[in-house]
Amino acid sequence: MTEPSSAAVRVRFAPSPTGYLHIGGVRTALFNWLWARKKAGAFVLRIEDTDQERSTEASKQVILDSLKWLGLTWDEGPLFGGLGGGAHGPYLQMERLALYEKHADQLVAEGKAYRCTCTKEQLDAAREALKAKDPKANFRYPGTCRDAGHPKSSKHVVRFKVPTEGVVRYADLVFGEVVTPNAAQQDFVLLRSDGVPLYNFGAVVDDLTMGITLVARGRDHMVNTPPQIMLYEALGAQPPQFAHLPMMLAPSGEKLSKRHGAVSVGEYLDNGFSPTALLNYLVRFGWSFGDEEVFSLQDMIDKFDWARCNKSDGKFDAKKLAAINHEHLKQERLTPLETYVASVTPFLEKRGLDVVRDPRQRDLLRAAIPHVRERAKTYLEAAESLDFFLRDAPVFDEKATAKFLVAAAKPTLTEMADLVEGVADFTIEGLSAAFAKWLEAKGVQIKDVAQPARVALTGRSVSPGLYETIHVLGKARTVERLRAGAARIA
Repeated sequence: MTEPSSAAVRVRFAPSPTGYLHIGGVRTALFNWLWARKKAGAFVLRIEDTDQERSTEASKQVILDSLKWLGLTWDEGPLFGGLGGGAHGPYLQMERLALYEKHADQLVAEGKAYRCTCTKEQLDAAREALKAKDPKANFRYPGTCRDAGHPKSSKHVVRFKVPTEGVVRYADLVFGEVVTPNAAQQDFVLLRSDGVPLYNFGAVVDDLTMGITLVARGRDHMVNTPPQIMLYEALGAQPPQFAHLPMMLAPSGEKLSKRHGAVSVGEYLDNGFSPTALLNYLVRFGWSFGDEEVFSLQDMIDKFDWARCNKSDGKFDAKKLAAINHEHLKQERLTPLETYVASVTPFLEKRGLDVVRDPRQRDLLRAAIPHVRERAKTYLEAAESLDFFLRDAPVFDEKATAKFLVAAAKPTLTEMADLVEGVADFTIEGLSAAFAKWLEAKGVQIKDVAQPARVALTGRSVSPGLYETIHVLGKARTVERLRAGAARIA
């Protein structure tokens, strides 16, 4: 397999702002970003907004917001939040129309492209005539205007003169050598009559003028690579290297869609996923590093290379993604405490908890997180688990209250309050020792008294360990909640 060029690396991600950015696009962006970061190269963001009927400013904003949340920051591209700019702009295709016209005129002047005045009605009629003669035949543009020499003043599109002989041959970094006969192509349109480029021409002119050295994208784009290489050669330029990535499929094997989990990046944010965990899951689509499954962002940068990419398509697995996310949230190495605090805070704020402006709450949050991160699979779940630590009084679950705050528990809660009030060594170890002595004197085990105490302290029947909970809440709040729990009992 051909090795990547040692030239200064310049890669790009070129989404279309016609909807949300979903995880298939993120995987493409990720592989390009990793290569740029590994090689100290440039990651260029280009917005391909030539579909004017469907492109929206709102969709563009979603793309920029999503990439920034994921940490896939661009070195050149649209200006946004301190990112972007660069010497190769503008980075929106509709602001580059004069550049496409210039290159199209060059190709026409050199006899490598021509102006075609055939109307849609004429081409439709020719297509229907062929279908009537041979229903199985594929219509190809018949070259009507190939040598007509129409002037620029005529209403026209610009078509490329595809060579009728020979092949396009290139070494794909993932799929190896790919050979396509030129006879399999037809004279394709470069510029529409309104001056807007079609995909292949716009991408080539942009990649050429932006100095892109490697184009990495989904293998569904392999059909576009031969005509693009023809264009590079017609423009007298060396094509970049190409790497086509295996596809992300639904569990059934069909094309991934929203109903299979290909939701917008924003929905993963709203559901409390870690951006690094999402990237960790996506990097394993088409790339592997032995049997390793869990990577930090730096791990991905250090270990990524094209030689470890494979050709096999993968099936999206929501359960696997959830498991990877849980693993990231559990490990301090993958999600440092301050990252966890910053990430869970918006979910706590939505619950009406003022964590941002109250430094005492933030200190309490830092103390509580180590005791919930083992169980919480998302930041959304973590916020729910942390809720009772941060309130003046817990919100009581009716079922838990009815089941555990019963008459027999009232004296026990009062004794516990007295016990906690008298503990001098208010560490987890000190609390454990004090309770062990008290339990022995009463002739009971912790399991006999823990649930009423847990409900009194947290309002729920499931929480972190009892001693850990008491330690984080502190002596005064623990005593207050135990006595209040006893008072709730009729």
